[in-house]
Amino acid sequence: MQGFVDLPVPPAGEACAEAPYGRRFPMLILRHVPRRAAGAAALTIGNFDGVHLGHRAMIERLRESARRLGVPGCVMTFEPHPREFFAPDQAPARLTSLREKLEALAALGVDRVLVCRFDYDFARIAADAFVERFLVGGLAVRWVLVGDDFRFGARRQGDAELLTALGRANGFEVERMPSVMVDAVRASSTAVRERLASGDFGGAGRLLGRPYSISGRVVRGDGIGRRLGFPTANVHMRHDRPPLTGIFVVELLGVGETPCPGVASLGVRPTVSDSGRAVLEVHLLDFAGDLYGRHVTVRFLHKLRDEEKYPGLDALSAAIARDVERARAYFDRGKHG
Repeated sequence: MQGFVDLPVPPAGEACAEAPYGRRFPMLILRHVPRRAAGAAALTIGNFDGVHLGHRAMIERLRESARRLGVPGCVMTFEPHPREFFAPDQAPARLTSLREKLEALAALGVDRVLVCRFDYDFARIAADAFVERFLVGGLAVRWVLVGDDFRFGARRQGDAELLTALGRANGFEVERMPSVMVDAVRASSTAVRERLASGDFGGAGRLLGRPYSISGRVVRGDGIGRRLGFPTANVHMRHDRPPLTGIFVVELLGVGETPCPGVASLGVRPTVSDSGRAVLEVHLLDFAGDLYGRHVTVRFLHKLRDEEKYPGLDALSAAIARDVERARAYFDRGKHG
């Protein structure tokens, strides 16, 4: 199965300068490796969760080599994340859903994305068979870029040295991407998660190259916010283990021409629910209208506090009112320096 995705251009400053403005065709998404390659390709492999500055450097290097060779630039990624497959309870929180990842890769000018389904059959493929079946037979790669911690094949038996040797034997070049350092910190998905969990949005944003955000469709909730006098947009998340929880100052994109200021709750809502399921709700400060069905992006700016369990709805309503006032003060400080 394969398809095309024609994704929106992100706000200025959130993508490589050349892409996707010069793109004439949508990005091609492949859901399986072809049995036989239709043509040669340049390739990079990884999970690309968060599409942070390290990932962006890899994509830029991929595009440079693809242009030099005159072939498409292809990204191979995996769904689910291998650690989600083997140990879902111990897997790291997702920074991006698959859709968000694909949007980011399209914005960076990737020609093709191969989304490999990670299951038991895929996990059992030996390293040399992976190269023969996928890289050589299915993709006809001429150049492959991997990170400095790259492993592949059953039981992670393959590494960059083995891939380089197999590349020499099969006629493709292997290049290793050195770590990208930001403020003396290696740009990695783990480092981004750590900063989000601690409320360091500035540090997370510097590693990502943009403010952290979550996208999703607005769905109907239980209406508790409206009954309390603070109607909220309930944003559906693809994964129920977000990398951050609490009460936040946010901006909502996708409603009008400019971001809408708001305050968001992201967590299990202990005062009104015992389901344990994480929910993202956004109360917009100065907005009246119907958002149901819209696909929106919640941009996180500042953490106000952790989630709390209150003795009743009156106490919860009072806490929300305080959060709203603090969010207004945050935006007022921004307007007046």
